[in-house]
Amino acid sequence: MGTLGGMADDSVRRIELLGSGGIRLAADAVGDPADPPALLLHGGGQTRHSWHSTMHHLGGAGWYAISMDLRGHSDSEWDPNGTYTFDAFADDVIEVSRSLGRPALIGASLGGISALGALGFTRDDPAGRALVLVDVAPHIEETGTSRIRAFMNEHMTSGFATLEEVADAVQAYNPHRPRPHDLSGLRKNVRLRDDGRWYWHWDPRFITSRPHDDEARTLGTRTDTLIEAAKTLTVPTLLVRGRQSDLLSEAGAQEFLAMAPHARFVDVADAGHMVAGDKNDLFNDAVVSFLAEVHSA
Repeated sequence: MGTLGGMADDSVRRIELLGSGGIRLAADAVGDPADPPALLLHGGGQTRHSWHSTMHHLGGAGWYAISMDLRGHSDSEWDPNGTYTFDAFADDVIEVSRSLGRPALIGASLGGISALGALGFTRDDPAGRALVLVDVAPHIEETGTSRIRAFMNEHMTSGFATLEEVADAVQAYNPHRPRPHDLSGLRKNVRLRDDGRWYWHWDPRFITSRPHDDEARTLGTRTDTLIEAAKTLTVPTLLVRGRQSDLLSEAGAQEFLAMAPHARFVDVADAGHMVAGDKNDLFNDAVVSFLAEVHSA
């Protein structure tokens, strides 16, 4: 783990992790490296910054909390071959988890299925000590995944003339969230190119090159791999759902709980798919409480 340099604030350390094949993955860390590790994995199209509040809560609760940009996202390296398959993301989680020493895995959406897949691939020697799945399970709703894909595709090649246009797009996708008065935070989600326009931070091949027919093992698809991973879970597991989510239905959550009967379930009222941000305090309290029990067991 090498330092990339620079700090977002006095408590955040910028670090670099290595994924499968040596791909460089940017991350932020809070807490004492001697404390038990917790690895936070964002959803597709998001960044490590989406976990800022949760990362600080975990760091203050005695965890070494690391929030990592997935391959092809934000400040992490773009895969030279455009490899953004389910296996690639899961293998990154395995490699990083081995370097950290079996962290608690906390994953939202794509980050969640990557963590679940990593545990499935390492079931004889689990890559993580615990799992928190955030609004994702083996069976998710096509309406939700279609809305995500449409949002990510809409301005992918054309970009935006201004940050105000970026804010408009985000507001249209999340209309229940207030539009920020200060747009500077949006710079974490876009990159200014030589043509003077702003573009999303992710590698476009994340959308265009993922093989949806590769056993359909991408976000938004039910797969035998994820079902088997759920059925063979042995680590303490918590599933958190946003009750207003259009991605994970109540039926999808209950199906997962039948596959992993030892798992706990929290259904957060008035929260959607972005539950960690919609109801941040409730979410953070649930995760910290669950992991405190894991650590004391």
